[in-house]
Amino acid sequence: MSGQIVTRFAPSPTGFLHIGGARTALFNWLFARGNGGRFLLRIEDTDRARSTPEATQAILDGMDWLGLEHDGEVVSQAAGAERHAEVAHELLEKGAAFKCFSTQEEIEAYREKARAEGRSTMFVSPWREADPSSHPDAPYVIRLKTPLEGETIIRDQVQGDVRIGNDQLDDMVLLRSDGTPVYMLAVVVDDHDMGVTHVIRGDDHLNNAARQMGIYSAMGWDLPVYAHIPLIHGPDGKKLSKRHGALGVDEYQKMGYPAAGMRNYLARLGWSHGDDEFFTDAQAQAWFGLDGIGKSPARFDFKKLENLCGQHIAALADAALLKELDDFLDATGQLPFTETQRDGMSRAMYCLKDRAKLLPDLLEKGHFILSERPLDVDEKAQKALDPVSRRILSELTPHLQSASWSRDDLEAQLGAFAEAQGTKFGKLAAPLRAALAGRAVTPSVFDMMLVLGRDETIARLAEAAEES
Repeated sequence: MSGQIVTRFAPSPTGFLHIGGARTALFNWLFARGNGGRFLLRIEDTDRARSTPEATQAILDGMDWLGLEHDGEVVSQAAGAERHAEVAHELLEKGAAFKCFSTQEEIEAYREKARAEGRSTMFVSPWREADPSSHPDAPYVIRLKTPLEGETIIRDQVQGDVRIGNDQLDDMVLLRSDGTPVYMLAVVVDDHDMGVTHVIRGDDHLNNAARQMGIYSAMGWDLPVYAHIPLIHGPDGKKLSKRHGALGVDEYQKMGYPAAGMRNYLARLGWSHGDDEFFTDAQAQAWFGLDGIGKSPARFDFKKLENLCGQHIAALADAALLKELDDFLDATGQLPFTETQRDGMSRAMYCLKDRAKLLPDLLEKGHFILSERPLDVDEKAQKALDPVSRRILSELTPHLQSASWSRDDLEAQLGAFAEAQGTKFGKLAAPLRAALAGRAVTPSVFDMMLVLGRDETIARLAEAAEES
């Protein structure tokens, strides 16, 4: 196969974008981007009863948050029904498909008899080789003629060669009696028409590939390269489900995982590049290959996810982190930053990143920036503001009026003041934290003073020094 690589992600809009789907999208995106190809998005909305606009939007939002931008317009599978039916009729004309007039009752009776006789219940239609002149004037489905002998070999980039005897494959329905195409036909026609060269999807579709290959073969179309990736399991080794925690990517966003960390972790979930754990998008795109995908199911590990997210928070540029925080506030229905808060968070990011694993950690550490006077002092911090501490804070204020407000000068001023009080700076730290943030656990006192600036720092110290 030559020419440009084209991959696709084709979710069904019957719910949120779950983690397994997000990883499938990511693998397709990485493979296309790393090879200068195109990454397409198709919404498989043929199940009209279960497909909803809300679910489609949830998928688009999830991909947008993960930064998996697709090329071209979103394709609706349902919109191509006429084209899908056209292919079914073309197969009929070629003799590669046939009209089957068997009713549901007849098919069920056939299966009942087969069960009673201990034979395969796979339906064999009596209409496969029937002369058209014997066709009744009755509803019919169009079925694909599957070869009766030999085998179908799926040459899979992950699973290796998978062989299925053709006697195990039924003459599948292509067009229902009401003229609507089935999903299996629609997928093949869409992939062909969209120029998809590589089908990278979950291994729960592996058996579908053997049946879909029959349509490619009958139409004389080139087969795509198949790569069926193992499903994701929970920490207990069982298929990932609701009992393991969050499932939709929207939930992970609301929990505060940064998108960059999520991409990194999902890429490592079933694919590896040596011993590399932490990597950037550019590295992932350059390294990603189908040969790095493992055959065994990957286990979802929240601790590893958090650890990687912490590394990405530390490595992200301040502006990118602020954008992540903006999106997090929006996703969780919180008020956006004011201009003052945004400026403060931007200037403080260097000291907020330290040991933060999730986005709420940044907000918690940045509490001193996001709060306004009069501060709401929590119980633990309140204990540090006893009468002696308040007196010391009131005496400290004049010393800070003349400080040059550099870290070195502030450290020198506070060190000298503590010595003059006959104590160590460590003893001053607790009341200073309480005064500046209203909390007992905060970034360093000096970082808070530098971010707040001289006027706000002195105003907070003066307020805390007053009797409450």
